[in-house]
Amino acid sequence: MSNIIAITGGASGIGRGTAERFLADGWTVVALDVSENSLAALRKDFAAHGDRLVTLPCDVTDHASITAAFKEIGQRWGKLNGLVCSAGLLRIGALDSMPVNEFDDLFAVNVRGLWLSAREAMPLLKAAGAKGELARVVFLASIAGIRHKIDSGAY
Repeated sequence: MSNIIAITGGASGIGRGTAERFLADGWTVVALDVSENSLAALRKDFAAHGDRLVTLPCDVTDHASITAAFKEIGQRWGKLNGLVCSAGLLRIGALDSMPVNEFDDLFAVNVRGLWLSAREAMPLLKAAGAKGELARVVFLASIAGIRHKIDSGAY
């Protein structure tokens, strides 16, 4: 059985690039993304990888959605060797004028979404680790954490 990795935000941007790299390295990739259209495009573009690419619609802000995705992974493979949290949201605007709902959306994806994903993946990662296999988590972050741009204070 190959190594299994789940990637949030796996259908676009850095997540898509990460999926491509792990597929090239022989891993089974479970791409999780809120956009079903982007997941369909990913399946089409990477069809040559066959059943080593699995796509699941998943909203990292929704506990039930995250739980269902990792439950399916558990039922199918019983383990997870890696989790890459790549789902992210960018909202630009002055800190003192950003609407509260936009900040809530930003926080729900960029902070709570990472926590929920890791929380639900942990039993599957532990199962891989208990067999002496790889079990790793990678959280992607932005350079804005150390070098921000004007009007990106909340981000």
